[in-house]
Formats: sequence, structure tokens, C-alpha cells
Amino acid sequence: MGRVTERRKVLRIRDGAVSSRPDTLVAEEPLEIRLNGKPLAITMRTPGDDFALAAGFLVSEGVLADASDLQNIVYCAGATADGSNTYNVVDVKTASGVVVPDITLERNVYTTSSCGLCGKASLDAVRTTARHPIADAPPLSLEPELLASLPDRLRAAQRVFDRTGGLHAAALFDERGELLDVREDVGRHNAVDKLVGRALQSGGLPLSRGVLLVSGRASFELAQKAVMAGIPVLAAVSAPSSLAVDLAAETGLTLVGFLRGSSMNVYAGENRIAVRAATARG
Repeated sequence: MGRVTERRKVLRIRDGAVSSRPDTLVAEEPLEIRLNGKPLAITMRTPGDDFALAAGFLVSEGVLADASDLQNIVYCAGATADGSNTYNVVDVKTASGVVVPDITLERNVYTTSSCGLCGKASLDAVRTTARHPIADAPPLSLEPELLASLPDRLRAAQRVFDRTGGLHAAALFDERGELLDVREDVGRHNAVDKLVGRALQSGGLPLSRGVLLVSGRASFELAQKAVMAGIPVLAAVSAPSSLAVDLAAETGLTLVGFLRGSSMNVYAGENRIAVRAATARG
């Protein structure tokens, strides 16, 4: 839609020199997600891949599990008082027979680009709604060197970040380290939803041989989204939260944090990391 970035005039100060120039910023706009015509959630996102974002969001909520659950997704015309379409409201229609859980009572219906699903009640909510249990058979076996190479591959694929410096990213790799997809957004949880939603739309769920890499930290909602999509490995360049580690341990998710250079911390699911006995001591 051509709204991923916007230009703004800034006052630039460099080593005492002052100049005025235009700067490229990442766009941030609200997206209202409706489910079968009823308002469900509002998230602040970078426009683009809105249908995938809505679909991925509903995967994480346990509403959608595969492409057959989805009838269609449309922008809502007449989203403003004057009848114009802002392309900021989407309606997701589920296929006939899909049971829609009462999710509005379990979570806040307003999410932000930083917090994601802040109102999720507990680990039990994920356990009871997951429709793609992590089941990589045979289990993935990832060399630490392969994991260490992924952040550079993600960074090289961040096209909008190069222009703005203000975006989070999520990338999906296969077990050989091949980049399958990458999405950017002002919210890291939105970037993951866009990845998962695109996989659902193409019939690719569960992502049982996938490795999900996220910029920034690994929060509970990102671990939740990985589990709900059947992803066995979640890696982050920064720290995980304690609840993310708890969820990973309970569901069998491999959780890697502080993936920087040749170093990393494995917080759960270390059975998928092919470390040599000599290097595993200490």
C-alpha cells in the first residue's frame, strides 16, 4: 500500500553543525481486527501484510489452525464517518463449523507495538488451546555454528530497517539454515504474526521443521506464538523473560537467547542443540 515508511522534516545536529533535512520513518498505524463481523482487537502495526497479520494473530489465539479454517479476510469499506476506506480495519471470516472460543474475556483487546498480548492469563491458556503440539520427528539437531549465522542473515534481509532503523523483524529458517521468510513491523509480535499468518494462508502449518529468529527479546507472547504454530525452536538476539522460559520448558520448545556472534544461551530444549561433550562442560 506504499505506507510502510513516511517522510518527516528533522533538525540534524552533528558535531556542532546544524542542518534541516527530511528523514525516513517507519509508519505506525492502528489495525482493528474483527472476527466474523465483531470487533476483537486493535494493534499498532506497520501497514502491510495485514491479512497475514490478522490470520497469524488468530492462530496464536487458537481460533485458526490451518487454511481450511479460514473463509476469507477483507478490508472493511466505509471504515470512517465519510465512508472512505482507511485500510486499517480487517474482518476475518472463519469457515463454516469452526468453533470460535470466547477469547475476549481472557485478554486485553488493545495491544501495542511493544507489549503484544499483555492480558494473557497463564501458561494453562496456551496448553489448552494449542492445536499444533511441538512434534518434530525426528527432532531437529542444530549446530551452534548454524544458529550463530542466522542473525546476520536476518539483518541482511531487513530492507525497511536499512531505511529507518526503527523496525523489529522475525525470520523463519529451515533446519539447514535456509531463509524461508522474513517480516518486519514496528511490533515484534506483529512480525511473528505476519510470518505465521503467511504460513497458514499457504497451507504450511504446522511449522514443525522451522527455526524462528526474532530481533530483540523473547517474551512470553513470542514463545506462545511459536508454540501455537508448532515451531520447535525460537531464538532471540536478546534475553527471554522468565515466563517465556517456563512456557518453553513445559511445551518442549527450544529457547535460545543472547544469540550474538558465536555465543548464545540455551534456556530450554537443549536436546535440539548439537553441542559436543567437551564444550558442554562448565
